[in-house]
Amino acid sequence: MITISIEERHIIEDIVASSKVCYVSMIDENNLPYVLPMNFGYQDDTIYLHSAPEGSHVRALMAKPDVCILFTSAPTLAYQHENVACSYRMKGFSMMCRGKVVFEENFEEKVKALDIIMKQYTEKAFTYSDPAVRNVLVWKVEIESMSTKAFGAQNPRSPGYKDGSIF
Repeated sequence: MITISIEERHIIEDIVASSKVCYVSMIDENNLPYVLPMNFGYQDDTIYLHSAPEGSHVRALMAKPDVCILFTSAPTLAYQHENVACSYRMKGFSMMCRGKVVFEENFEEKVKALDIIMKQYTEKAFTYSDPAVRNVLVWKVEIESMSTKAFGAQNPRSPGYKDGSIF
């Protein structure tokens, strides 16, 4: 089993669409790594997030807006031979992207971003009270670069490989 890069846009989109949380990493005020699991929305190569308007994450992002965001599929255990420990591996997909956080201040744009976030989890339409919109911090991250992988994929040289199949 190997790890392979994925270039097909439909697979990348499926990985993001099937994710329930993403992991957002940044550098904190003490120059240390900091990671948050977050709900998100995704549209047109832009990731939308929301949080409380204050906290260590906000201070960190104000100083250094660069983030790395990870999406993963639910991994499953796989092996090539059940009695060989080193043949065990997790298999699944991941998409890692980088960008800079911009905090959205415009009321109407915040509502659009919240709708995109909610669409990730439900098809219901929502309305938001003015205080709810004004008191939430909406993050916008345009994807600058991405890397998508299938891990635990079949090695084309291994016995039982299905021609053209990743898994």
